[in-house]
Amino acid sequence: MDESAVSSTGLTKRFRRQVAVDGVDLAVPRGAVYGFLGPNGSGKTTTIRMLLGLIGPTAGSHALLGRDMPQHSGDVLPRVGALVEGPAFHPYLSGRANLLRLDAADRTADPRTARARVDHALDRVGLLAAARKRYRAYSLGMRQRLALAATMLMPRDLLILDEPTNGLDPQGTREVRSIISALAADGATVMLSTHLLSEVEQICTHVGVMHLGKLVAQAPLVQLRAQAVPRVRVDTAQPEDAARVLTGLGVTEVEARVEAGADAVTGLPGDVAPEKIVAALVHDGVPVRGFAVVAPDLEEMFVSLTGEGFDVSG
Repeated sequence: MDESAVSSTGLTKRFRRQVAVDGVDLAVPRGAVYGFLGPNGSGKTTTIRMLLGLIGPTAGSHALLGRDMPQHSGDVLPRVGALVEGPAFHPYLSGRANLLRLDAADRTADPRTARARVDHALDRVGLLAAARKRYRAYSLGMRQRLALAATMLMPRDLLILDEPTNGLDPQGTREVRSIISALAADGATVMLSTHLLSEVEQICTHVGVMHLGKLVAQAPLVQLRAQAVPRVRVDTAQPEDAARVLTGLGVTEVEARVEAGADAVTGLPGDVAPEKIVAALVHDGVPVRGFAVVAPDLEEMFVSLTGEGFDVSG
C-alpha cells in the first residue's frame, strides 16, 4: 500500500444488472505517469469516480497515497488534483474569478497568495491572456485548459486526469503533455485516463488497460513492450510465393498485406531464425526487396488485449 499512490482490491461497481467495473486491482506506483487506457465505455471514468469518492463501490476497497478510502478522505483529497468528465464552471464569471472561487473553498489554501497562485496556474496552461474573459465565451479547448489549471492551484501529490486533452488542438495537446511531464518531474504521481495511444507513448511510464469493466493488463510500459511478440516482414513483388515459403518453414499467422504502398508478407517466426527465412526465400527465387523483424506497435498490442480499436490520433 505505501509504495502505491493508487491501489485497489476487487473494486467493483454494478448499476442494477450491469457490471460497469468488475474486480479491478490497481497498482499505480508513486512518481509514475500511469496511462489508464481503454475504449470508450470500458469503465475508466466509473473507476476514477470510485477512487475519488464521487460514487461508492459495490464491492472491493481502495487507497490513495497509502491511506484507506473513504475513511481518510479528509486528509487525502486535499493532496489530490482531479479532472473528471470535463470541466464545469460558472458561465457568467471570468476564468480568473472561477479559479478564485475554487481556491477560496479550499481550507488548505492561503487566501493571501490566492491571486498569485491563480495567475501562475493560468499562465501554465496558456490562459493568462484570457483570464478576464467570461467562461461562457471560452472555446472547448480553453475550458479544458481552465479545468487543468484548477487542479494546479495548490501543490498536489497525486493528479487524476480524465481525458485532459479532450477538445484541444495539436499545439494545445503538446502543451498539456509538457505540463504533465513537468508535474511528474516535480514528484507528483499522475493517473491519466485516455484513449489516445500517442499520449501513452510520449509521457507514460506505466499502463493499465481496461476492457468491458475488467483490467486486462497492467505493467510498466517497457515491460509490456518486451512481452510483445515480434513479427517478420518481407517486402516482395511475389507475396503469394513468399507466403508459401514462410509457411513451409513453420512461420505462423502468415498474412499478405500492403504496407507503405508496397506488397509485404508478415508472420510470427517462432524459433525460425531470420537468416534462415531470407536464405529460403532467395533459394526459391522469391525476390526480397526488404526484410525486417518488427515489434508490434502500441495499437496492435492493445487491440490484441481488447479486441477493439483505439483512437491513435492526437
